[in-house]
Amino acid sequence: MLEEKAEELGRLLGQTDEYKALRRATEALREDQAVQKALAEAERLAQEIERVAQQGKEPSKEQVEQYDRALQSVQGNSVYQQMVAAQSNFEKLMNRINARIYEGIKKGAASPIITLG
Repeated sequence: MLEEKAEELGRLLGQTDEYKALRRATEALREDQAVQKALAEAERLAQEIERVAQQGKEPSKEQVEQYDRALQSVQGNSVYQQMVAAQSNFEKLMNRINARIYEGIKKGAASPIITLG
């Protein structure tokens, strides 16, 4: 019964505007070659800086500046911004849902009566 209710909750979440917006934003991000290129470059530079740091060295000023520019390029992209906004809205929804679930758990734990329905 619990698994059925969880599946129903998942189905209802999948029908929310927040989830639909997240799916659209994810797809748009995946299809946008400019933002994909910028993300890949930022990731490459981040790994390079991390590798230098693991060797106990400071990254060069040029490396840090390149990374900052790549990150600004990503963050300035409207498709990326829409993705971040959609993620934030869905996370807010999930936080509200999780809070309600937690309230239900507290009530269930306090009740001496076992209910299955």
